[in-house]
Amino acid sequence: MAFLNSLPARGDLVELRLGPLRAWMVCHPELVHRMLMDPRTFDKGGSQYDRLRALMGDGLVTCRQEAHRRQRTLLQPDFRASRVADYTQLMGEEAESVCRAWRAGQRIDVSAAMMALTTKVTSRVLLSDSLDDARAAQIRRALGTIVRGLFVRTVVPVDAPFRLPTPANRRYRRAVDRLHAVIDSVITERRRSTPRDDVLGTLLTAARDGGEDAAVTEQEVHDQLITLLITGVETTALCMASAFSLLAQHPETERHLHSEVDTVLDGRRPRLDDLSRLTYTRSAVTETLRHSPPGWLFTRVTTRETELAGRRIPRGATVLYSPYLLHHDPASFPDPELFLPERWLPGSERTTAAQHRAMLPFATGSRKCIGDTFAMAEATVAVATISGHWRLRHPPGPVGQPRPAVTLGPRSLPMICEPRSRIPVGTPPRTRSLAPRTTVTSRTQDPRTAGDNGVDDA
Repeated sequence: MAFLNSLPARGDLVELRLGPLRAWMVCHPELVHRMLMDPRTFDKGGSQYDRLRALMGDGLVTCRQEAHRRQRTLLQPDFRASRVADYTQLMGEEAESVCRAWRAGQRIDVSAAMMALTTKVTSRVLLSDSLDDARAAQIRRALGTIVRGLFVRTVVPVDAPFRLPTPANRRYRRAVDRLHAVIDSVITERRRSTPRDDVLGTLLTAARDGGEDAAVTEQEVHDQLITLLITGVETTALCMASAFSLLAQHPETERHLHSEVDTVLDGRRPRLDDLSRLTYTRSAVTETLRHSPPGWLFTRVTTRETELAGRRIPRGATVLYSPYLLHHDPASFPDPELFLPERWLPGSERTTAAQHRAMLPFATGSRKCIGDTFAMAEATVAVATISGHWRLRHPPGPVGQPRPAVTLGPRSLPMICEPRSRIPVGTPPRTRSLAPRTTVTSRTQDPRTAGDNGVDDA
């Protein structure tokens, strides 16, 4: 990451040597926009996407530009804003379910909990209730192994090391096979059952009803589900885990967020109309995506000779861009290492139009992430729901820094649960905390923890 952050000082377009290969890193946000708005010249490709295709097939994320419009048109209705609004309730339900079993003082792995949450939410959107708890757990474990092994496969330009029967390679292969087997089993079951209004239903209908030129093949049904699971589960989980870690390191910011959650929600789950009022919570999620973007490095391949930043780029060249680099360049974001949700509050003078253009957690143009609205809603609902009941604290000692893999974020994040309020017996269920009731003995209130007993925060 320090190397990435050093590149803008070398110019807007920096030539890199990756072993025997030559590549170019685009360091200026306007040049990145130019590249992303011209996907026919700068197409999905390079070792990153070649290896992702081996895992995900030729789905929406990895397909070449000529196949993209048809795939996007098919799936877009399931991710339009009005449809995402329908998912708000299930997002809140799953967030409550994840933290319901937590206990005061318990040490939990927040990353694992967020993976469980996003797996349930994503699988319900894609597959309704077709995924039982056992298969959901299989997917979580498989995705964890795949993500750990995928990064090295996207940066090492030769395949030979990954064909060796090492323990790591065997684990990766077993996880890939398990993920594909679970999806195949769900597809087979759904073909025999009543049609449902979910993404799998959309794909199966297209496979049955498409014309000769537009029909979705059986392989495409499989590839799209694998693609949406991999891209929809892990990245959002890492964003939420990073958000809780950053909030715990910034108590004043955390207090602002808790105050908003208490005022807007009053102990209940978020509703659709609450999302527009959870402005500070959403700003905290946005700032997390700036500070610790799960998608931190991407590649493109030129389909023809072209010019960029006054330099000729040959056909077939690898061009890279990094949201992490853009988000941490002081030229775009003063004090980039600081966690400041206030940057993104409506009407804030901290963020200019140019800074908004430098903020690219979901890319832009026709290949912009199809699930950007969904991911923002899911993260906002989950952070608000969990923060309404629990404060998560880092254990004593230094906080570990996330290690970059194919995505960026904490792979394991141990934190300690503290209930934010103690609700008297007889409180209506609408406002009852998910934190367990405990007997409290008299103690002297430390002014540094004012509000921890739920009086000031309630």
